[in-house]
Amino acid sequence: MSPEQFSHAVLQWYDQHGRHDLPWQQGITPYRVWVSEIMLQQTQVSTVLNYFDRFMQALPTVQALAEAPEDEVLHLWTGLGYYTRARNLQKAAKIVVEQHGGEFPRSVEQLTALPGIGRSTAGAIASISMGIRAPILDGNVKRVLARYTAQAGYPGEPKVANALWANAERFTPYARANHYTQAMMDLGATLCTRSKPSCLICPLKTGCQAHLLGEETRYPEPKPRKTLPQRRTLMPMLANHEGAILLYRRPSSGLWGGLWSLPELDNLEQLDDLAYQHGLRATGSQALDGLTHTFSHFQLAIEPWLVRVDSLGTTVTEPDWLWYNLATPPRLGLAAPVKKLLKRAADELIAGESR
Repeated sequence: MSPEQFSHAVLQWYDQHGRHDLPWQQGITPYRVWVSEIMLQQTQVSTVLNYFDRFMQALPTVQALAEAPEDEVLHLWTGLGYYTRARNLQKAAKIVVEQHGGEFPRSVEQLTALPGIGRSTAGAIASISMGIRAPILDGNVKRVLARYTAQAGYPGEPKVANALWANAERFTPYARANHYTQAMMDLGATLCTRSKPSCLICPLKTGCQAHLLGEETRYPEPKPRKTLPQRRTLMPMLANHEGAILLYRRPSSGLWGGLWSLPELDNLEQLDDLAYQHGLRATGSQALDGLTHTFSHFQLAIEPWLVRVDSLGTTVTEPDWLWYNLATPPRLGLAAPVKKLLKRAADELIAGESR
């Protein structure tokens, strides 16, 4: 297919079969498209749907996001993971408000200067919300183009990425660039899927090199596998008589940056010192079922302990520590495994009261 035939086939398919009712496709603005694109990085559409609606209800404009407390932003993001996305989202919102008068810049170059916005996300914002011709290369589009051209190599390698970007540029039309961008994402998400592509009803099948070779799932080539290293930590949940758990805010940079989490110990022998530092005394502890949380570069085995504590009668005020009331939880950004552990602690405390 020529580039014109390629884009025509994609748009014709989109008009008949594409997705037109996603929340961020309604009342399109650069802000709504931007938030949805950031949420959709590393995350399935089905997961993002509820998060997007809740986020928009709480923070409907870029000004609202810029002015919101960080804890509110992280609370709305809790469960989506990759929390750097949320922190960069607010950093970029503040720049848009302070340096651009609350209006998103109208060029890919200026958009990519904002924190957390790469070339593909900038292209999506520019094309979908502004009608600017700008190619994109998110995961779905990489898969479509890698198969269509039988592109060898892992797309994370610069040489391969450059080849895919060149084809993304070549096939992107000048007319209806906004619909074409959405169409390519839809094509990868609904037909040209990772494991079971629906090639027989694909509008590009007659020119798709991977299909003609009968090797659709060979492309794109996967990232070379590495064995994830294992780490272990003990997380005590210090519970007072009011049924609140002691949490602390992690440093703004690094793992779970800026989120509220549980303290971490190497072993139970350190428990008494931790309690004493906060004017507390441990009166009993019990092990809860452990869980393993997988990060992109390692796996963390968490050993949780529910620890009931009494006050020693001295008030110790520590910055970045708070008592998290399980019955009426505050709106905070929580690390995903911590949210699960707090639910377990609440269940155990309720069960303990009924015994």
